[in-house]
Amino acid sequence: MVRYENPAQGVARIVLDRPSQRNAQNTQLLYELDEMFMKAAQDEDIKVVILTGDGPDFSAGHDLREEDPAIPGRPVATLESDSGAPGVEGRHAFECEVYLGMCRRWRDLPKPTIAQVHGRAIAGALMLIWPMDLIIAGDSALFSDPVVAFGLNGGEYFLHGWEVGPRKAKEMLFTGEPLSADEAHRLGMVNHVVPDSELAEFTLDMARRICRMPSYGLRLAKSSVNGALKTQGQESALDTAFGWHIAGHANNLHRHGSIIDPRGIDMIRDLSKSR
Repeated sequence: MVRYENPAQGVARIVLDRPSQRNAQNTQLLYELDEMFMKAAQDEDIKVVILTGDGPDFSAGHDLREEDPAIPGRPVATLESDSGAPGVEGRHAFECEVYLGMCRRWRDLPKPTIAQVHGRAIAGALMLIWPMDLIIAGDSALFSDPVVAFGLNGGEYFLHGWEVGPRKAKEMLFTGEPLSADEAHRLGMVNHVVPDSELAEFTLDMARRICRMPSYGLRLAKSSVNGALKTQGQESALDTAFGWHIAGHANNLHRHGSIIDPRGIDMIRDLSKSR
């Protein structure tokens, strides 16, 4: 479900390869993605990593059709266990591992990373984009997180306020409406917006420019910026929002027998038709 390419010297390109499903993320895809990031991290010849998706959209977010997300025997990104426990206990352990834990590991990859985004990037897609160091968007890109319709606060890697500012984050979550590439650029979430036809080459050129710098200097610069964000409270903000996310799952399990409010699917479909 994930391809690994070497489009230029020093550059790894990781491609979500589930285009018929709009690169919806099931557990297998996320573990394969984690393996590809670790492969790039451990390869001394790789200096920059690009993340992108095949097909018309970057990613439609989590695959809601997946019934049993647990994959026994997989290596873990955190110290979580018991993801097969009943009720919200198992769900909490699973999401600590596969969502929040992996995102933090990708964010701290000791090499520069670039998200190359086209088409739709919905909800869980932000969980893949926001840990990357740079975001380059095609002019078709749309970014949204409509999961308040499911009775949740938003995606698991909750950096909405950091990425677009608190006022726009609330509008984005309260309405479920997407941000255009140009608006995301204006708000500082996206580094560059280019025509879709030029997106791949522009991103690869950016990776080549970064590759000119010494690896250790890049690592130190990245760690310095990430360290500043942590000092500003980003880690605590993530943990707090993740706790509310799990509370939303618990409430849905109690009220609807499901981790999401099933009425949300129709609400999101209506939202898509209105756009």
